[in-house]
Amino acid sequence: MAISDDPHGAVRNPKVLNDSSVLRRRPSAASVSGFFESSATVESESSGEESVKDSSSDDSISSDQNIAAANSDQNRGPDISSIKFTYRPSVPAHRRIKESPLSSDNIFRQSHAGLFNLCIVVLVAVNSRLIIENLMKYGWLIKTGFWFSSKSLRDWPLFMCCLSLAIFPLAAFIVEKLAQRKCIYEHIVVLLHIIIATTAVLYPILVILRCDSAFVSGVTLMLLACIVWLKLVSYAHTNYDLRALTNSIEKGEALPNTHMEYAYEVSFKSLAYFMVAPTLCYQPRYPRTPSIRKGWVLRQFVKLIIFTGVMGFIIEQYINPIVKNSQHPFKGNILYAIERVLKLSVPNLYVWLCMFYCFFHLWLNILAELLRFGDREFYKDWWNARTVEEYWRMWNMPVHKWMIRHLYFPCLRTGIPKGAAVLIAFMVSALFHELCIAVPCHIFKLWAFSGIMFQVPLVLITNYLQNKFSNSMVGNMFFWFTFCILGQPMCVLLYYHDLMNRNSKLD
Repeated sequence: MAISDDPHGAVRNPKVLNDSSVLRRRPSAASVSGFFESSATVESESSGEESVKDSSSDDSISSDQNIAAANSDQNRGPDISSIKFTYRPSVPAHRRIKESPLSSDNIFRQSHAGLFNLCIVVLVAVNSRLIIENLMKYGWLIKTGFWFSSKSLRDWPLFMCCLSLAIFPLAAFIVEKLAQRKCIYEHIVVLLHIIIATTAVLYPILVILRCDSAFVSGVTLMLLACIVWLKLVSYAHTNYDLRALTNSIEKGEALPNTHMEYAYEVSFKSLAYFMVAPTLCYQPRYPRTPSIRKGWVLRQFVKLIIFTGVMGFIIEQYINPIVKNSQHPFKGNILYAIERVLKLSVPNLYVWLCMFYCFFHLWLNILAELLRFGDREFYKDWWNARTVEEYWRMWNMPVHKWMIRHLYFPCLRTGIPKGAAVLIAFMVSALFHELCIAVPCHIFKLWAFSGIMFQVPLVLITNYLQNKFSNSMVGNMFFWFTFCILGQPMCVLLYYHDLMNRNSKLD
């Protein structure tokens, strides 16, 4: 490159400006000139162009001259002459094809930490205004008995029923011990397990229906009963399979593509650990962590208390006034019902997200840490689900693994088509959702059951959208709208008004 030492010299070979080595040999200047020089260097290096070398020795600057010039510049400090070669106007500013950061092809390749921080700031500002407005309009609505209701403390039949649930795992252990010793026939073992598991869920239902208990107490008991039922089914099904594999091995039968991860053994210690572990799938041994992080557990407990308080504040201060001042969504003005549903959707979404964080992240991780339970994949990134089917696969991993292991694939092995097996899985899920809500409310109108079964056509719709608009988030937006903005607030209003109508009739 022919650059005269004269400040008014001309550029004889502009193509040599693309040479990154020449740009790197430029003398350092002040901070501003250094910035432009580094920009030019990065641009030339990223373009991938080969450096162009001038064959004429008379038109090139030798390395000795550059070193001498650099030393001279360092001695006399930065001045205007040191930036005369930096980022000349003839240097190309555009070298390759680039997308805008927010374009559809490039948006998910960028970091959006700044926008995420902006969303947090906006949420804090907006919700602070709403909290102040709510307090000015309604006053302080949280009652002193929010945490410990006197009615809940008198629900001793439900409390005793909760303690008596430990009888059913003990009965299942006795049955398995008899089966291991071959004291009873196999079909008798299956029948006894069916009776035990069915009684474990019907007994709490009868206790709740016979007692006029608090709603929270009834929901807690039903959730525990459903968890016990799921664990008992997994315990019986897993031991049945291990027993069948052991018998096949003893008979010398060929077992293609099968192997036993664990030996068949009936241990009360393994059953007791399974009943309190944060999993619904039984196995004799689990991956364990080496120790308990006591400081970590304490921090998670503090977070659990804080987010539980936030959840209670939103329910008492926001959701209750909105619901009490609303009409039945299926009776009255449609526009008014839509307005109530949309107004309820935001605080309901906050509560739902807090509930997810408190239970699936904080509580299950605390329990896993105390028990040194190793596998802590209690959820996946369900918030990125592009279809409803993906959401149900990632939202609740303990239940999903149970469904796959003890319901879906057993249905496929019996010859049931895949679509029918998926429908059966949704029906079982819908039944337990209905039991956990309808039984404590003493209302059986199948709102929860219908809401879960409505997910089946949504699976088909979102799968179609994902196939039609590939590499897009149309299905994800459709999921958020139908599930959180429309579905959940509608169910809350339906159950609230039905519960109020029931209480008015009883009075």
